[in-house]
Formats: sequence, C-alpha cells, structure tokens
Amino acid sequence: MSEIQAALLKLQGTHEAEILQQIEEVYEEIQKKQQIWYSKTDFSCPQACGECCRNFEPDLLEGEALYMAAWLIQNQSETADQVAAESFPFPREKGCQFWNENATYHCSIYGARPLICRLFGASSSYSKTGDIVWKPCKFYPAQDLAAHKPPLAHKQYSVEETKCLLGEIPPAMSDFTEKVVAVTPAEETLLIREILPETVKRLLWIIKMNAGE
Repeated sequence: MSEIQAALLKLQGTHEAEILQQIEEVYEEIQKKQQIWYSKTDFSCPQACGECCRNFEPDLLEGEALYMAAWLIQNQSETADQVAAESFPFPREKGCQFWNENATYHCSIYGARPLICRLFGASSSYSKTGDIVWKPCKFYPAQDLAAHKPPLAHKQYSVEETKCLLGEIPPAMSDFTEKVVAVTPAEETLLIREILPETVKRLLWIIKMNAGE
C-alpha cells in the first residue's frame, strides 16, 4: 500500500507526481528483495538498535527529498509545516534531524526514510573487482555475530560464503542508487537540513496551485 497516495492525488498530473511514483516503485522493490533476504536468512539488525543513525545525517538526491516531503505532507502535516519554516522536530548539530533519542525505534519518519536508511543494515555491495560482497553492519554487536549459528564476524564475505552461511545474499545498494539517480539525474546531493525545507515548500505550493487555490 502506498505511503503517499493522498499526496499523489493532490499532485496528479504534475511532473513531481511522476517522480514520486517512480521513487516509490524503487522503495517497494527494495522491500520485496529484503523480505526474501530476511525470510531465508532470519538475519536482521538488533531490535531497536539505531546506532547507524545516531551521528549520521543522510544526504539526499532530489527524488528522495521529494518523497520525504510528500510523506511528511500526507502523514505528519504539522511537521511538514515546521520543516517548511526551516525548523526540525529534533534539531542537532550532528546527525539526522528526525532521530528521536527517546523513542524505542528512534526514526520519527520511518516510512519516508531515504535509500541508504532502507539499505544500510540489509544490503550487499560491489568490491573493487566488481564482485558482489556482504559484510555485517559495523555496529552489529560482535558477541551476537559470534553467537550466530554458524558464527559470523565483522569481515567481508563473498556471494558463495554468504549463501553458505545464511542461505541468501541481500540486494546490492548501488543497484538501487542507480535507479533513483535515473529518475532525477543529478550529481549533487544535499543534507536533509539543506534540501528538505525548500522541497516541502515547493510541494506545498504545487499542491495549492494544482487545487486552483
């Protein structure tokens, strides 16, 4: 089910709606492929971890920023207005402006999270030789990896090794990055705090114009 269906209806007929639909298709494909990984391996991030987000603020491509803005407009309208006014719910000098220290699962906009947040804990990558490889997240507790059956470590595994140990390999992050870049070709990425306020304002204006107000 779409996370931004109501926003898409308000943007119907616009170029932005086309971009958002394509971005959502990429996100849905990620979810489907990760579900295969999770179901076959029974391997996922420790519950309520959030360490990868603690001191990290994603930088966004235009399509990711548009999706985040549309999601906020539909699902957290007050927060969308706050961001449009260039303020964030959890302002920090370092780290994501939507990371809630006091919430169990920390991310306050989980449905809008960008590509890297969707893939970081459950993705593979390409080595310098072009081979797909997998490595457990650096924040994954070493004792938990060692207790896994069979035991795992903070090291890089080949496709063959990963499939032997876990039964499957997760999707490659760069494959999906290329798909998002193809939707809104641009070399520049900007931090959430830099790109999102203007993107929210832009979508709110387009929605207003599209409604004939």
